[in-house]
Amino acid sequence: MKSLLRRQRNNKHVSIEPIGTLFPTLKNAEIFAAAAGAQRGRDYCDSFRVNPARILFGLFELAGHRRQPSKLLPVVQQAFRTAGTQLLGPLEINETEALSELCLQLNRSIIKVSSTAHPCPAFVGCYNENVGILSYFNAGHTPGLVKHTLDVSKLAATGLPLGLFTHGMNEASMIALQPGAAVVLVSRGVIVLSSKGEEFGLGRVTSVLQSSHAASAHGVCVSILHAAQNYSSTSTVEQGLTALALIRDTN
Repeated sequence: MKSLLRRQRNNKHVSIEPIGTLFPTLKNAEIFAAAAGAQRGRDYCDSFRVNPARILFGLFELAGHRRQPSKLLPVVQQAFRTAGTQLLGPLEINETEALSELCLQLNRSIIKVSSTAHPCPAFVGCYNENVGILSYFNAGHTPGLVKHTLDVSKLAATGLPLGLFTHGMNEASMIALQPGAAVVLVSRGVIVLSSKGEEFGLGRVTSVLQSSHAASAHGVCVSILHAAQNYSSTSTVEQGLTALALIRDTN
């Protein structure tokens, strides 16, 4: 992994780094995230274990809070980790109901610190290792992608971005991940990278995911960020680029 990242850094057009947070080790699965670009600090990506069977992960886009991303980040991080553990940690809970409540608490925390309404797109997922089920909400975020054996499906928005309305709700959904399935999240910065006025777009992310032979979550993230930056017509990426991948083992 380190040698691959070194080779990426030697290419002046690509600078891809693992997300600083320590992601958990999973049973029969792997999760990894990487970021690139001059403004990657405006994306908050995190994952942690809430109990022996569940891990929580999320990608929050703080770029809409241009005047106070540094003020918002610790609030989102604390609310995500504290409320996430409290709500998803107990063994006997309904995961989708707990995620909907987590969404509500995150939304209120963001509105409280922002004073005024500012959109904060977010994708939050809870993966249950014992049964291979992913529960999630997509608050106005770029659709998540799930690579199955034969195709790729989208995890579309389940509601509006966080930070807009005090009582804004997102109804959480769930999907079963078959052995070998891959879940991928990318930030808006990946989507809007352009070449001759045409965006990289979710369609090209999907194509990279479909054609990728990477067997690891790390490899999937790097292949997507590499392809996006190579597509861009500019030598410097101003947008924050983030990719997260969760892959279930084939056995």
